Amino acid sequence: MTQKTEKTGTVGAGARRARRLTRASALLGLAMLTAAAAPPASNAPGKPATGLDQPEPGLPELAAPGPYVPGTMTRTIVASGQLDATASVAAGQVVRGTRTLPLRIWYPARGAAGASTVTYSASLTAEPPQPPVHFTIAGRAVADAPQAGQGFPLVLLSHGFDNDPVMLRWLGENLASKGYVVVAIAHHDGPITDPRGAVPMMLRRPLDIVLTLQRLRAGLLGPLADPAQVALIGYSFGGYGVLTAAGARLDPTAAWLARMPAALRAAYAGNGPAAADLRADGIAAVVAISPAGGGPSPVWGSGLAQIHAPLMVVTGTADRTVGFDPGPATIFAGATGSDRTMLAFEGAGHSIGTDPAPPQMRQALWDMDWFEDPVWRKARLNGISLHFITAFLGVHLKHQAAMQAYLTVPAERSDRAGWTGPTTPYAAVSQGGDNPTWKGFVRNHQDGLILRHLAPAP
Repeated sequence: MTQKTEKTGTVGAGARRARRLTRASALLGLAMLTAAAAPPASNAPGKPATGLDQPEPGLPELAAPGPYVPGTMTRTIVASGQLDATASVAAGQVVRGTRTLPLRIWYPARGAAGASTVTYSASLTAEPPQPPVHFTIAGRAVADAPQAGQGFPLVLLSHGFDNDPVMLRWLGENLASKGYVVVAIAHHDGPITDPRGAVPMMLRRPLDIVLTLQRLRAGLLGPLADPAQVALIGYSFGGYGVLTAAGARLDPTAAWLARMPAALRAAYAGNGPAAADLRADGIAAVVAISPAGGGPSPVWGSGLAQIHAPLMVVTGTADRTVGFDPGPATIFAGATGSDRTMLAFEGAGHSIGTDPAPPQMRQALWDMDWFEDPVWRKARLNGISLHFITAFLGVHLKHQAAMQAYLTVPAERSDRAGWTGPTTPYAAVSQGGDNPTWKGFVRNHQDGLILRHLAPAP
C-alpha cells in the first residue's frame, strides 16, 4: 500500500466529498496500524530501459547494477490447508482452504546474444469510480535467461497494500545483477478503497512469507538459491509482514487487534497456539521500507523485541500514511533485540518503495501518487536506498566485511558535510576514512538524510 494524497477533479462538491471519504476510509486502517511479463520488448540485454536503468549523475556508488544480467521467471505456489483469512474474519473462527501465490523471480543470469528484455504489465486501483489503470514498465531483465550459477543468497520481497510485485522491479533487478535470487510474492489484496481487507492481511502477509520460504527451502528453485542465507524485504504492509515473519509478536491487547475476531486473536496473537505459524526461522537480515504497524497503537508492542535478525528501516520523515515517529521510527526504537539501522529521507512521504511512475500512471495525480514522492526525485530515492540496502545485505548475507564502511558514517545527519581531499573531478566520490562526506557519496550530494544505528539491548 502506498500513500495517496488528496485528489480532486472536474466533479461536483458532493462527489469530491464522497471520494475524500472513500480515501479516508481506505487509509484509516493502515493509519491505525500506525503480472506476469508481457511479450518481450526490443531492448538488448543489460541495456538501459527506464528509471534507474538510465541512472542520473550523482547517485552513491552502490546504486549501480552489478556484473550479472538479471534474469526473470515466474512460478506459482498452490497450497491446501491454509488459513483463509477473509473467510475466517467473516466467520469469526478459523477457516481453511487453498492458497495460490504467484511469484515473480529475478536471478543472476548470463547474457544471451540477441535476447530481448521484458516489459512488465500490471494494473492498480484508480480513484473511484474509475476502473483500474493498466500500465507497463520496461525492464532490463531477460525472461528465462540461463542461470549464472548456483547457491546465491535468497531475498523475499513483499509488496504494499493493493500493489503488484512489478512495482518493486527497481529493487529486484538490481539485486539480481549483484548476485541475489529475489522472489517477490503477489499477495492479491483487495482494493485499497476497501479498508476491510486490512484485517485479513494482518494474518495472510506473514503466513504468505512463511509459506513461500517453506516451498523455496523444499526445492522450488532447485540449487539456484541458498535457503540458508535469507533476507526479507517488505514495503508498507509488506514491511509489517516481514517484521512479523521475522519474529515480532502480535500484541493481543493492541487496539488494532481488537478488530480481529476473538478466535483468531486467541490463536495468532501473543503466545497463541498458532502464533508460531506467523514466524520464519533462519532469517539473516530484514529490510522494512515505510513499514506499517508502528503508529500510535503499534500492533506488536513489546513483541518487537522478538526480532533478532539485523534490521534496516527505510522511511520518510513526512510519511502521512504510516507516520514517522510514532511510526517507522517507533519500530526502529522498539526492536531492541536486533542490531538495527534506520535510513530516513527528510521531507519524504510514503511512496519511497516503488518504481518510478510509468507513463500510463502520470495522467492523474491519484495514479502518480502510487509511485512518486511530492518532494524527492524517485531516481534519487531509489538510488540511495539501493546503495544502503546493497551494503546491508552485503554485510549480513554475503559476509562482506568491507561493506560495513558504507554503513558507518561520521555523523547521523548528512547535511552540509565537508570534504577532505582533492575537489576534482567535479563528481568526486568519497572513499570514507576521515572524509566527512559519507563513503560512496558524491561531493556536495548527500543532504537530506539521516542514518542512525542502535546495537541490541544488553
